Amino acid sequence: MRPAFFMSLERLGLETKSQVPLPLVYEDVKLDIGYRIDLMVEDQVLIEIKAIEDVSAVHKAQLLSYLRLSKRKVGLLLNFNVTHLKDGLHRVVNGPSLGLPS
Repeated sequence: MRPAFFMSLERLGLETKSQVPLPLVYEDVKLDIGYRIDLMVEDQVLIEIKAIEDVSAVHKAQLLSYLRLSKRKVGLLLNFNVTHLKDGLHRVVNGPSLGLPS
């Protein structure tokens, strides 16, 4: 069963994949260590979905790690455990000398 958010993106005509496996490559060895991207939109934007009390730095670090491993630039961390969705939206950017957003 696909989540409603996933179906909404598809209805907008966006190519969307869910539970995309993300292997780790270390010195020419591909390690399947169980990382999975919740949603990938247009093969460019990663979306990590949460329903948690508070988003912490570790959640943003997880998304940043996925961005680095997949060589993508932009990700969204969506926390659905908020009154207003805009309060649960966090943008994470992968780039040189970029720290985690606060």
